[in-house]
Amino acid sequence: MATEEKVADHLLTDLHVKYIQSLDHRKEDLEYWLTEHLRVSGLYWGLTALDLMHHRDALPRQEVIDYVVSLQREDGGFGGHLHHDSHLLYTLSSIQILITLDAINAIDIDKVITYIANRQNTDGSFTGDVWGEVDSRFSFVAVAALSLLKRLDAIDIPKAVEWILQCKNYDGGFGNRPGSESHAGQAYCCLGFLAIVDGLHYVDTDLMAWWLCERQLKNGGLNGRPEKLEDVCYSWWVLSSLSILGRVSWIDKEKLISFILSAQDPDLGGIADRPGDMVDVFHTVFGVAGLSLLGYEGLKRVDPVYCMSAEVIERIGLEPKYSLK
Repeated sequence: MATEEKVADHLLTDLHVKYIQSLDHRKEDLEYWLTEHLRVSGLYWGLTALDLMHHRDALPRQEVIDYVVSLQREDGGFGGHLHHDSHLLYTLSSIQILITLDAINAIDIDKVITYIANRQNTDGSFTGDVWGEVDSRFSFVAVAALSLLKRLDAIDIPKAVEWILQCKNYDGGFGNRPGSESHAGQAYCCLGFLAIVDGLHYVDTDLMAWWLCERQLKNGGLNGRPEKLEDVCYSWWVLSSLSILGRVSWIDKEKLISFILSAQDPDLGGIADRPGDMVDVFHTVFGVAGLSLLGYEGLKRVDPVYCMSAEVIERIGLEPKYSLK
């Protein structure tokens, strides 16, 4: 855990690599079992952080591929871990891992597409799984996954756009459902969705960017909504949104870089939500990805929509219709 007495002033890449490599060997920790349902997402977070730090090969490639393939359920979707039900969130994580490792053909792609298409409701929204929860996150996840597979034709895009626009609020932000308060996580999901389907013209760019840049606090960190504490993960949710809008210059970059670096564990690696707290792989990847968006030296460029290295996105032939600055 990082302390005030010992704070790093640069990215501790080697320590972060070792920290991520150690995560699957901590089976004596209660946290390991409490997060079982997130296992494949955790793998995506770790692999993406490693890739951005030029250490994609730090995890055993074939073991990772075999594990992800084993998570595809009969309905075509992917569970968060062995014997878990399918969910859109884990389906996207699985696709991102396999594309990063250039192994997407190891799964039944047609069944994945059918699974995702079946999650769309008649009003254009998406449910995360068969139990029916609706959230703008799931709309983003669905179009991101289908875009990566180059099968956006499988869903009703106009209806999906219509529903997402109902989540837009008077302050320029987006909520998780129509009428919900604006939140930076939902801003990323809805902007990412619109970027993929070529719908950014529906957004008031300056109004939304102003709401986003107001998320920066005096210590340089970003929060998710007004009156909340700063959190390293919003270095991704807010910055990626500003990047899509071409407005990253509206925040104090140097103060944010200092905040992210201060949340590192200088002894064992990993990044926490804020200085002094316990690290985890979730905040590690979004801290590293945030630094990439800020142009931090030594990192690969991250794509602000897919949260994968731009190198991978370019390799599969996707041409962004949004800003990469």
